[in-house]
Amino acid sequence: MSTTERPRILVVGGGYVGLYAARRILKKMRYGEATVTVVDPRSYMTYQPFLPEAAAGSISPRHVVVPLRRVLPGAEVLTGRVTTIDQDRKAARVEPLVGEAYEVPFDYLVVALGAVSRTFPVPGLAEQGIGMKGVEEAIGLRNHVLEQLDKAESTTDPDIRRRALTFVFVGGGFAGAETIGEVEDLARDAEKYYPSITRDDMRFILVDAADKILPEVGPELGKWGLKHLQQRGIEVYLGTSLESCVDGHVVLKNGLEVDSNTLVWTAGVKPNPVLREYGLPLGPRGHVDTAATLQVQGMTGVWAAGDNAQVPDLASGPGAWCPPNAQHALRQAKVLGDNVVSEMRGFPQREYRHKNKGAVAGLGLHKGVAMIVLGKFKLKLKGRLAWYMHRGYHGMAVPTFNRKIRVLADWTLAMFLKREVVSLGAIQSPRDEFYEAAAPVTAAAAAKAAAPAEAKEVKETAKAS
Repeated sequence: MSTTERPRILVVGGGYVGLYAARRILKKMRYGEATVTVVDPRSYMTYQPFLPEAAAGSISPRHVVVPLRRVLPGAEVLTGRVTTIDQDRKAARVEPLVGEAYEVPFDYLVVALGAVSRTFPVPGLAEQGIGMKGVEEAIGLRNHVLEQLDKAESTTDPDIRRRALTFVFVGGGFAGAETIGEVEDLARDAEKYYPSITRDDMRFILVDAADKILPEVGPELGKWGLKHLQQRGIEVYLGTSLESCVDGHVVLKNGLEVDSNTLVWTAGVKPNPVLREYGLPLGPRGHVDTAATLQVQGMTGVWAAGDNAQVPDLASGPGAWCPPNAQHALRQAKVLGDNVVSEMRGFPQREYRHKNKGAVAGLGLHKGVAMIVLGKFKLKLKGRLAWYMHRGYHGMAVPTFNRKIRVLADWTLAMFLKREVVSLGAIQSPRDEFYEAAAPVTAAAAAKAAAPAEAKEVKETAKAS
C-alpha cells in the first residue's frame, strides 16, 4: 500500500457500486487531487445477473467478472477485508489475504459492500446448500449438476440414481427462477449424451414461501412464468418453506420429503453483517441509512449505495426505498461519484432520483419475461421476445467494452456450436490426484529415514545398559 499526503477516498467494496463509483471519481477528478483506494476480498467485480447463464454454460465464467486493477488503473486496489472503521480517527482496519492487519487512513468514505445470501436456521443448510452470489458458486453448480448425471449413468442402484437426478431450488425471485430455468435447460441438453437418462428421469423442484414467483415483473407475468416452468416439468411449491435438509434428506413444510444431492439456495439477500462494525446508522433491516444524496444520515464525507444502503426512492414518493437491483446500483454509483467530487470542491450535493424502467428475466434459452415502463404505460412481454430484451439489456449493462464484446461472442458462437456438457468437478480440488500419488511415496521415504535413527537409538541404549 502506498502512502500519500493527498486526501484519500476509501471505497469499501469492489462490486457494482464500488467499481462504477471509483471509475466516476477518477474520471471527474483533476490530476493529483486525491488518492482513490478500493478494498475488496476479490480482485474482480462480478456481474451477478449473468450468473445463471454462466451456470448453464451459455457464457464463459471469465466473462462475467471484471478485474479491478485493469479497469481502475488510476486507483490503489487492496485485496482484503475492511473489518472495522473508526469514524472519529477516520481510519479503517484492513485484513489482507496474507500477513498482518493494518490501518488505512481516509478523508472520504464510500461504503459499497453489497449484500450476502439471506439464510435461516435450517438444519443441514450450511452443509448441503449451494448459493448463487459469486462466479465460483455458478461454476460449482454447473460442475455439480453434470457430475450428478455422471453418477446416475454409472450406477445400478435406483436410490442413488433417483437422489442424483433430483434437484431442489429454494427461492422464486429473479435468482431462483432464472437459475432453475437455465440449469433445467443445461440438464435437458446434457441428457442426450447419457443413454440411460431421459428428462423424465430427472426431477426439478422449486420452493418459495410466497404465493407467487417473479414478483419483480408483476402478477400477470409472474403467473405466466409459473405456468411456463410447470409446463417444462418443473414442480413448483408455493406458500411453503424448507424445514430440513440434513444429509440431503429434504423436508418441506407442506410435508413433501425427497432425497437430493443438489440444494440451491436463492431465498433473497441481506446487507453484509460487517456493517455493524463500521459505526454507521443502520435501518431496521441492517442497511446503511442514507439521505437522497446518498450521504449517510448525520455524517459528512461518508456515502453508501447499492444493496447495502437504504436509499429513498424519490420517484415513488415518501416512505419508498430503492429496490436492490443493478438498474439502481449503476445510476446510484454515478451520482455518488459526482457527489464525492463535489464535496471535495465545496459544491452542493445532488439528490438521486430514478424512475423504474421495468425488469427483465431469462428462464433459459429463448425463454423469458419482461416488463418495460414507457411513461405511464407498461409493456409486458413473454417468451422469445422477452428473452431478447433480457439479453439486450444486460449485454449493454455489463461493465466495460471488453466484457460486452466477449459476452456477445459467447452468445454468437452458441448459435452455431453445441453447448459444452463436460464436468470439471476436479477443478474444485485440483491437488487431490497429486496428493494420492505423492503421499505413499512421502510416507515411505519418511519411514526409511526414520529406520536408521531408531536402530542407532536402540544400539546406543543397549550400549549404555
